[in-house]
Amino acid sequence: MSLSTIDDTKTWFGMVWQRVLAHFKLKAFGTTLFMCVFFTAYINLLKNPLFPVWQMPLTFVDHVVGFYPPALLVYCSLWVYVSLPPMLFTDRRELVRYGRDVGLVCIAGLLCFLCLPTAVPPANIDWAMYPGMGFLKGVDAAGNACPSLHVATAVFSACWLGAQLKVLGASKGLRWANWLWCAAIVYSTLATKQHVALDVLGGWALGAGGAWLSLARSPWRQSRPQTV
Repeated sequence: MSLSTIDDTKTWFGMVWQRVLAHFKLKAFGTTLFMCVFFTAYINLLKNPLFPVWQMPLTFVDHVVGFYPPALLVYCSLWVYVSLPPMLFTDRRELVRYGRDVGLVCIAGLLCFLCLPTAVPPANIDWAMYPGMGFLKGVDAAGNACPSLHVATAVFSACWLGAQLKVLGASKGLRWANWLWCAAIVYSTLATKQHVALDVLGGWALGAGGAWLSLARSPWRQSRPQTV
């Protein structure tokens, strides 16, 4: 790597850091408040379904993707991943619009849980043998399965982050890393047996559809890539 390339890389990350610092208190407070409100509604619906819970059917994919305990780390990384797109906004109005749009995606998923409660079938695994997984299953039980909001928010974030990285002139490596991280999170929902393939499909449709509508109205989609 040449010195000019190293300097360009430092300059690029410096520019990104300045974006992160813009309205940082609003970003930190807004993200925390959003997650608190979301989880309050999510857990309430999980523990108090209004209608009989329908068990999701298994497909060929669910039999192919086996249980893989280390995937729990990737599963939990979603909470870092979804925080990245809002951190790159410097315009307060764009930041608020983004929060509104991802909020609408979550509300759509919660309405699905409200009207048609679903759950994944028992995995026939002794969760006591896997302390981390046991904790997850205790907090986030088998309900609120379809569509997977874990997948929906990951896909929504990936689409937005992909658009942002392109406009900001990020390297192809970083842009590929974004999609690989999203794919790993999607895989982790199956490998931890938190979801089945049909949940993932529903979550992908919700997240991709929401991101398409959100980006269609955003200047990020029409912007030309920046150069360092």
